[in-house]
Amino acid sequence: MVCKKNRRTRGRLAQICRNETGLLKEISRGVTLGATECAHQFRNRRWNCTTQRRSMRKILMRDTRETGFVNAITAAGVTYAITRACTAGSLLECSCEKEVPKPRRGKTKIPQTPNPVQTDRWQWGGCSDNVRFGLQKSREFMDSRYRKKSDIKTLIKLHNHNAGRLAIKNNMKVECKCHGLSGSCTLRTCWWRMPTFREVGDKLRDRFEGAAKVISSNDGDSFMPESPNIKRPGKKDIIYSEESPDFCSPNLKTGSLGTEGRQCNISSAGTDSCDQLCCRRGYLQTTIKEAENCNCQFKWCCEVICETCYVKRDVQTCV
Repeated sequence: MVCKKNRRTRGRLAQICRNETGLLKEISRGVTLGATECAHQFRNRRWNCTTQRRSMRKILMRDTRETGFVNAITAAGVTYAITRACTAGSLLECSCEKEVPKPRRGKTKIPQTPNPVQTDRWQWGGCSDNVRFGLQKSREFMDSRYRKKSDIKTLIKLHNHNAGRLAIKNNMKVECKCHGLSGSCTLRTCWWRMPTFREVGDKLRDRFEGAAKVISSNDGDSFMPESPNIKRPGKKDIIYSEESPDFCSPNLKTGSLGTEGRQCNISSAGTDSCDQLCCRRGYLQTTIKEAENCNCQFKWCCEVICETCYVKRDVQTCV
């Protein structure tokens, strides 16, 4: 954690580390949430977002697309965990959002009711997710150390942090509850909800696929696209300045662990195919036995009894 590595930290970050233990716990949960989602999104790729410290440390020291995704999903995870804790009442510093939200450009104010019964009567109520507090604390914890720096590495990091947060802020949803007799919907109470974190991860993975390579501008305080033919990346985009290694072989310098021993999918044409994942080195096929429930029967009352069956499955492993 940042607090352990920077005991001489000053300012707002130091205050969080020393005095706001409840908030720090949610930040830690957010970091774990981001790491778990990263592993899910990259589970079928050569680089699988491993949490091995030596590997991840090397990844974070660079400015590749993978670095950008890790920084974005971590900032999103911290924002998400803090916001969720506010809604649940787990933090003394915040609660759910009870103010009427301002209309947002390009966003539908109130979605249609899921049933055929329509109503013109609605009101904001309940507890909206307090994403404003989550965004604020995420910035304070993750960005404060870099605010006075303007080198290209710092600019890229701060940009990708913000891109991660925007994947939550820009995808808030309106949830409504109907009120009325006999299932009618004479009145709706509505509130803002965050998207699921899987949806956040999916959005950021799409941004990773279209990440933009940038270089330092002449003024030294900003960045610009490497190619003049490419439009300037927006706030939601992931950016990078360094090409990624192929991650085929172990490399202590880049943090690559290689793909030897990874399971591949012989029937796939995607990133998990044996051809791509094994980097054309080939693979070994073995047959394994797996236990699974079978011949299940319901016994009154109330139990399901199953037998254990063993099935054979072919497994392909990169050499």
